[in-house]
Amino acid sequence: MSTNHESRRSGTLERIGLRLADWSERWFPDAFVFAMLATLVVMAVALLLGHSPRDVAVSFGGHFWDLVPFTMQMAFIIISGFVVASSPPVYRLITHLSRLPRTAKGAVAFVAFFALLTSLISWGFSLIFSGILIREISRRMKRVDYRALGAAGYLGLGSVWALGLSSSAALMMASPNAIPEALLKISGVIPLSETIFTWQNGVMILVLVALSVAIAYLSAPSEDNAKTARELGIDLGPPANDEPQRFRARTPGEKLETSPILNLLIFIAGIVYIIEQIDQKGPLAALDLNNYNFTFLVLGLFMHWTPRNFIQAVARAVPATTGVLLQFPFYAGIFGVLIGAGVSDLLVRFFLSVSNQGTFPIWMGIYTAILGFFLPSGGGKWVVEAPYFLETAKELHLQLAWVVKIYNVTEALPNLINPFWMLPLMGIMGVRARDLIGYSMLQFLFHVPAVLILIWLLNRTFVIG
Repeated sequence: MSTNHESRRSGTLERIGLRLADWSERWFPDAFVFAMLATLVVMAVALLLGHSPRDVAVSFGGHFWDLVPFTMQMAFIIISGFVVASSPPVYRLITHLSRLPRTAKGAVAFVAFFALLTSLISWGFSLIFSGILIREISRRMKRVDYRALGAAGYLGLGSVWALGLSSSAALMMASPNAIPEALLKISGVIPLSETIFTWQNGVMILVLVALSVAIAYLSAPSEDNAKTARELGIDLGPPANDEPQRFRARTPGEKLETSPILNLLIFIAGIVYIIEQIDQKGPLAALDLNNYNFTFLVLGLFMHWTPRNFIQAVARAVPATTGVLLQFPFYAGIFGVLIGAGVSDLLVRFFLSVSNQGTFPIWMGIYTAILGFFLPSGGGKWVVEAPYFLETAKELHLQLAWVVKIYNVTEALPNLINPFWMLPLMGIMGVRARDLIGYSMLQFLFHVPAVLILIWLLNRTFVIG
């Protein structure tokens, strides 16, 4: 009786998630369309405030390319994460890990934990690592729910990724060359020692990891109720070869492509550079966006061993950068209109009128999560929100670094119900968004109140006067 009751209860939650997924697939266009619509909305507000169409267009176009360095840096987070995660040494690690789970529910919790852990290193790395781990576990376990595994593998993107080393907002604010000049005047540089390397950030990570893994375990179907990859019509095929396919080099050029010498020399030079950066600046100051991506790229060169293998890995990664390359210039254009037309000042006055030191984090968190559903950005929309939220925080005497952390922890929430960033994972698994959202929706229902309570409790530690 209890088993049947649990099955009906989980089935109800799953049906709600599937209906929402179906509705989203039918009515929601691509995220790029939302970026265009957001641009037009901000332009319309600027026109209503009395600015001429010419001035609005000039503000938009004049700032459109302001985020070119940041856009490339974010694209390389995806590329470098993919390259490292798809390398033979990491594949062998994943193969070993896939042998550890013993039960269906334990396997789902296991994937959730490693998805969360790897997302703290790099969210691009996490998606690929989790996708490969899911396929290997599904090959070895006869009765494990493929949908629950997929949702568990996506948890890093819907939970803690922005609290880790690839946090877009934190890395931007710590990298002077990545901050738009108008924003730099508001906040200055905010070092990582005040954002992701704080005890408050650590508390949020621990709580959200524990919550995510617990929900993944408790909501995972038992072996009797599991829906496997085969039952979903997905052929996992034979295990992937952890070694690159042998290529017989015939010409001098091909021999150079398949020789490890170039990769090794550049890897050694890269490691020397990173050590020098750490020695000069210290470990935290050295971790800016450029050095972060550089480290992952030279690791990828080493792990793929030859130029030919490395190029092939990069080629497989590039399609996943499409959303970033298209959307981020529009976010820069929106930023330009917000600043140039005074819309940012209007939003500052609004948030000051409805909030105080105690309630501002809640208002900001709700706003960021809602906006993130329509503008999934991998953290890039921070440049849209930063001007008015940082100014509001100044007026309320809150630490600006705390504003970055509020953004980080709430930016991830809408990813649980918006399938945009699921695309790389879905490509590896061979599933559709509707197969995963039933379980990720359940995570969302628990995460929203948990995150709001966390930022409410931690807020008092950041009041500065």
